[in-house]
Amino acid sequence: MTTQHHDDPALQELYADFEQHNLLPLWTQREDLMPLVPTPSAVAHRWRWADLYPLAVRSGTLVPVGRGGERRAIALANPGLAGEPHATPTLWAAIQYLGPGEVAPDHRHSQNAFRFVLEGEGVWTVVNSDPVRMSRGDLLLTPGWAWHGHHNTTDQPMAWLDGLDIPLASCLDANFFEFGPDDLVDRSTPRLSRAERLWAHPALRPVQGAAKGPHSPLAAYRWEHTDAALRAQLELEDEGHSGAVEAGHAAVIFADPVTGGDALPTIRTEMHRLRPHANTARTREVGSSVWQVFDGSGEFLLGDQAVGVERGDVVTVPSWTPVQINAADSGLDLFRFSDTPVMEKLGYARQQVAGETE
Repeated sequence: MTTQHHDDPALQELYADFEQHNLLPLWTQREDLMPLVPTPSAVAHRWRWADLYPLAVRSGTLVPVGRGGERRAIALANPGLAGEPHATPTLWAAIQYLGPGEVAPDHRHSQNAFRFVLEGEGVWTVVNSDPVRMSRGDLLLTPGWAWHGHHNTTDQPMAWLDGLDIPLASCLDANFFEFGPDDLVDRSTPRLSRAERLWAHPALRPVQGAAKGPHSPLAAYRWEHTDAALRAQLELEDEGHSGAVEAGHAAVIFADPVTGGDALPTIRTEMHRLRPHANTARTREVGSSVWQVFDGSGEFLLGDQAVGVERGDVVTVPSWTPVQINAADSGLDLFRFSDTPVMEKLGYARQQVAGETE
């Protein structure tokens, strides 16, 4: 392109006419519209559980749960997103706290959601009239448009991590929300939900009652199964089966038992286990993720910063940010959720591992 003379009166008149008609020329916007690599506005950030949980407890004494506000959920607001209550541009994360005997009323929304339990026992979430027990280490699904409420049957509080695709739905102008009845339909407390009784049998699916929708029909992924799967991978490594796991690093994806795809259409959910002093490869990928330390301690290397983590801490990793995770003496169990299914379906997915050629 020939050199522009910005003091040319004709050019200045052209730009003024562009502005009048709500137009912008690509040649002055290219670096913002089409950068050479992703330049996320979100930043890598860690929230300490030692800060989060006491604040949730204080909220429990001051803020009631009920119709209108609906949930005592405290969103993790990324410092790079100008006050938006979003962990990343596509993912919403929050700590939800339900006190003894409390009930969170029924509602539904277009956004997909899950709950990952870090603290407590004795809460049931009722998803489309199916009561689902919540326990430490469990992943509970609430797909878009599913009616859901929660009730605590005990004299102890429970806290968990909420994850939703709220920012993505907002960007697409796809947000809907509906209030349900003031009381939950079902206050029973079965050990297993109806969905689990149908769908939680490995490699077996019911002939009748086919699953409907773009999400997993399984309401709960139990910690006992997740723990066993991670433990088995590391046992195979101990037995010398090459390629069973990355050195000292086991990982699983929570999958739809019908399709084998992701449990939710817009959110990938995973569990990782690192042996003591093991580390992951230094990797970056298109798309953002949120990690929570379920157990153990270690550090995240995020670009050029090292961030120590321990039980309960939450870390965001923006798109194309290099990340490496190092476990300390105790090892690390980590829950991760990301927008990877969206990136894959749109053809934007890309990953770069240090030391490997693309």
